[in-house]
Amino acid sequence: MPFTFDDLVDDVMRRAPETIRVFLAFRMRCVGCPIACFHNVADASREHGVDPNKFLAALCACS
Repeated sequence: MPFTFDDLVDDVMRRAPETIRVFLAFRMRCVGCPIACFHNVADASREHGVDPNKFLAALCACS
């Protein structure tokens, strides 16, 4: 499933629950976070110090 940097974290996890393992693998504890419905993939990558391109590639490959 194609995801973009603009997709909200909560929407990604709801549309494709299998992506939750990607968040956890990148040590991003976004599951259940109240901010997940406000942060997009780019925001979350920046906040967690994760390479956004690698993270987005992993999300897209997962689903």
